[in-house]
Amino acid sequence: MGVNLEPILIKHKTRIKDFSNSTVSVDGYNQLYQFLSGIRQPDGTPLMDMNGNVTSHLSGIFYRTISLMEEGLKPVYVFDGKPSSLKLRTLEERKAIKENSERELEKAIMNSDREKIARLKRTINHITRDMVDECKQLLTYMGLPFVQAPSEGECQASYMSSVGKVNAVISQDYDCLMFGGKQVLRNFTIYGRRRVSSRNIYVTVDPEYIDLRENLSNMNISRSQLVDIGILVGTDFNSGVERVGPKTALNLIQKYGTLEEVIREKNYRIPMYEEVRKIFLEPEVTEDFNISFTEPDEEKIYSFLCGRHNFSENRVKPYVEKLKVSLQRGNQSSLDSFF
Repeated sequence: MGVNLEPILIKHKTRIKDFSNSTVSVDGYNQLYQFLSGIRQPDGTPLMDMNGNVTSHLSGIFYRTISLMEEGLKPVYVFDGKPSSLKLRTLEERKAIKENSERELEKAIMNSDREKIARLKRTINHITRDMVDECKQLLTYMGLPFVQAPSEGECQASYMSSVGKVNAVISQDYDCLMFGGKQVLRNFTIYGRRRVSSRNIYVTVDPEYIDLRENLSNMNISRSQLVDIGILVGTDFNSGVERVGPKTALNLIQKYGTLEEVIREKNYRIPMYEEVRKIFLEPEVTEDFNISFTEPDEEKIYSFLCGRHNFSENRVKPYVEKLKVSLQRGNQSSLDSFF
């Protein structure tokens, strides 16, 4: 979910291949939610193997990651660790929304409302520890690195961009800009025509990028001030100020300079805003990670996807070949850049 900064941001439509030869950190949980909600059967049911285990996340990790690599990207997935205590409110709200959707789904099933059933099924997504472990296992078999964040995955992914360990961050959330991600790439794994189930229409979704420096310069603010804007609007860690949207928040920070001055002038009450600001500006991250791409273990890929989860070997095989070619090309380009 994250913070709503869209109305004040400059965004550029792009092509995935325009970022060829880029190493990108990928907000793992963010993308898993995209895979689970977007990779579905026509009736809204997630993909499953013969034993009833959900496989939408594995399909996304395998097929869509390899499609990115074919365009020359080198993805590094980053997975969430322990959430901040300030995020518990948001997590409880999300849990309540899911529980309400599940109750609505039961009613829709009783009424045989197939359209509503399909729509509600797409909104009910549960990322389990087993799903995350399976994704890590598959990435290892594919020869791709991943990073376990100590806390927020998007924080770690953004930090890796801010210090130059990767070129950009793939995420749907604008929080990555507040965390310092230099460039945020949106719609890179879910693009093309997408169904909006609540309105029963299809919309075109294009890949786009957002440049942090360009936006800060355009708004004539610092990243610290961008964080203050986010706090005014509301983040995953605080509820924000009622009736203060992104444009109003930007105007307030441009006029008064700091959140403290805004609070003093407007008599706003924002509990624990210092702690929220610290989460963004002094992130809990790890330096203990290794970004290296290795040869895929073909036997384990087939055993895991086809043997355990009933993926079609005929479909998996050409993607394994694409993976091998992409890794060889990526390793060669790294050597060329070194010499």
